[in-house]
Amino acid sequence: MTFTAFLFYSFAAVTVAAAVNMITIRNPIFAALSLVLVFVSSAGLWLLMQAEFLGIVLVLVYVGAVMVMFLFVVMMLDINLEEMRAGFTGPYLWAGLLVAVIMAAELIFVLKGGNFIEVPTVLHPEGYSNTKELGSVLYTEHVYSFEIAAVILLVAIIAAIALTFRRRTGTKHQNISDQVKVQAKDRLKVIDMKSERKS
Repeated sequence: MTFTAFLFYSFAAVTVAAAVNMITIRNPIFAALSLVLVFVSSAGLWLLMQAEFLGIVLVLVYVGAVMVMFLFVVMMLDINLEEMRAGFTGPYLWAGLLVAVIMAAELIFVLKGGNFIEVPTVLHPEGYSNTKELGSVLYTEHVYSFEIAAVILLVAIIAAIALTFRRRTGTKHQNISDQVKVQAKDRLKVIDMKSERKS
């Protein structure tokens, strides 16, 4: 076994083990950390396939930004785990088992087909940049798909902001225009009282 094959099987085993741990563990913080390990080991697999740009983007974007945000949200929400698990054995469990059976059947069907092609390793010349090649393909052949994805993400951002600004019952809101137009006589009331002196 070559050193490259050893690295591949090591990263693959860590990825599968961390993914299984992520969906079976009860603590959401440990599940998020397992997902971080999945991303890091997947980045190692990308590096073995000479896709350095995708590997480093996976680490920087997902591990360095998205998963850190997930961890902060999970830790700040103070989730009641007992209440969250109370309804798990209801219809959600059967729906999850149904999806798992369907996915397992699809994987078995694909693996039994045996239509796999071994791609030979291509040695790139010196000075080759897969980032440049990816950019040239992305902004020429797939430019419309790229722009449509950008518009969809923009709509999602606007929808998320609109959902956070919706009116909730039982919360207080400030009216900035009323605060600017207020005068001293509206806020301050002077009461004329006679002084009292204790004997």
